[in-house]
Amino acid sequence: MADPIRCAVVGDPVAHSLSPTLHRAGYAALGIAASYDAVRVPAGELAGFVAGLGPQWRGLSVTAPLKREALALADEVSDIARLAGGANTLVRTAAGWSADNTDVPGAAAALRERYPGAATTATILGGGATAASVGLALADLGIGRITVAARNPDNAADAVAAIRRHPAGPEVEVLPLAAVDGRGGVVVSTIPAAAQTPDLVARSLPAEVVFEVTYNEWPTPLVAAATAGGVPVVSGLDLLVHQAVLQFARFTGHDGPLDAMRSAGETAQAAR
Repeated sequence: MADPIRCAVVGDPVAHSLSPTLHRAGYAALGIAASYDAVRVPAGELAGFVAGLGPQWRGLSVTAPLKREALALADEVSDIARLAGGANTLVRTAAGWSADNTDVPGAAAALRERYPGAATTATILGGGATAASVGLALADLGIGRITVAARNPDNAADAVAAIRRHPAGPEVEVLPLAAVDGRGGVVVSTIPAAAQTPDLVARSLPAEVVFEVTYNEWPTPLVAAATAGGVPVVSGLDLLVHQAVLQFARFTGHDGPLDAMRSAGETAQAAR
């Protein structure tokens, strides 16, 4: 019998990740012989880690701060990963390692699932790699005006450039967080809960929908305020599950069992 395939999520920090819970639930639901772990890999060490992996290793979920490193070491790069400027997925192929980005279609699927409306504008709090991926997802959904608000707008240059490269040509504005003014539409938070001050939360609402990309600190101040005001919320767990389902298919060749993976994630999150 062939050795079970191996997969993992890599990043730093990574111990908090629910990805092992989701992927293991998928393996169990489909009866696939595979393992999935969380491995701490500091910045600058991804290439060395990948070089040491044996043939049983099939795929890696890549989180901060390694998404650009994943792109650089890959033998093949998908169009969406190149557009986003970072990869959250590495898959072993006959040619070596293929880099992909499932955050973009995962974010679009998560938003579609929870919000049937047709917003035309969005404000993204934060300007890092996740902001770029979600911004591209918003453009995929037809949102034509996107504001990126960052503590230091200069640090959002890569994310802004990535969103502007989208074929739909969205109008992208960059502002300091202090200038957020409750423009409505979709409000996306990619910043930590600790950065969601009462003043910023008040200036970020009202909104048609709030998309909070974290799941480790729940509910965040923004989510609490949105829920109190009757604003629908898309959670970081929604994003994690949808992008993981896409990764699962790339790693195993089988469609990811959405319900089983979501249920496992909800149970694990509730237990924290």
